[in-house]
Amino acid sequence: MENNSDFMVKKELVSAAKLKKELELAKAELAIQKKKAETKKKEPKKKEEAKKKAIAKKKEEAKKKAIAKKKVIAKKKVIAKKKVIAKKKAIAKKKEEAKKKAIAKKKEEAKKKEEAKKKEEEAKKKEEEDKKKEEEAKRTYEEELEEQYTDEQIIDFSIDKTDMDKLVNKVTEMIASYEIKGILQNILWRKLKLSSRDGSRLALKLEKMGNITREKILENGRWTYLLLIKKIPISTISIENSPCLICPVEGKCSTDGEISPKTCQYIEEWVLADSKSKKRYEIN
Repeated sequence: MENNSDFMVKKELVSAAKLKKELELAKAELAIQKKKAETKKKEPKKKEEAKKKAIAKKKEEAKKKAIAKKKVIAKKKVIAKKKVIAKKKAIAKKKEEAKKKAIAKKKEEAKKKEEAKKKEEEAKKKEEEDKKKEEEAKRTYEEELEEQYTDEQIIDFSIDKTDMDKLVNKVTEMIASYEIKGILQNILWRKLKLSSRDGSRLALKLEKMGNITREKILENGRWTYLLLIKKIPISTISIENSPCLICPVEGKCSTDGEISPKTCQYIEEWVLADSKSKKRYEIN
């Protein structure tokens, strides 16, 4: 009996332990199910939150992309603006350089023109100076006399203790003897034993009187004058010894008569004598 009781007690103890274990298992399973239920309840919320986070993240990324895009666009605009400014600066620089070159070219041209003008003026000045020197070199004592004296003073020229009328006639006849060839004044003055100063003044006198003409020529590197006859003054010297003045038959003389100048022995002798006198005169 006692054994059965113990057995029953044991059996009950085992059953109670088993029951307790089963209870614990059931409790644990219930806790798991509760946790699952809670988890199930939380999942939609998490999904929603994850979804919201994903959307927010997308928005943030989109925002970042938009900002980045804006930055890129802004950067591109800045770069484009810089390029435009740089291009404008380059164009302005080119224009400035072109302007400077044009100014420099104008200055250079102006300088060249100025130099050419200066050279031309210098050449002109030199030419004028050379011409002046040449004119001065050509300038003669007679030209100086013509500037110093009036025509009247030149015509009134006289040499002390000299019969000017006879000298004028003598010089005129000597020049006339050379006919169209003329004679150089320095040669004539030597023949007459006159100084070049008196000879020059005498030549001017004869020219102003209309007896001769003077032709300026270069002779042996020096300027002088060739004297040419223009007119011979009337002189009584040529008829002073004429036989006609004392001819006893002068009233019967005619070109067609028996007594004629054509056949007159006195006239022939007179002409021959006068001719010999002139030859001696020219030699002297």
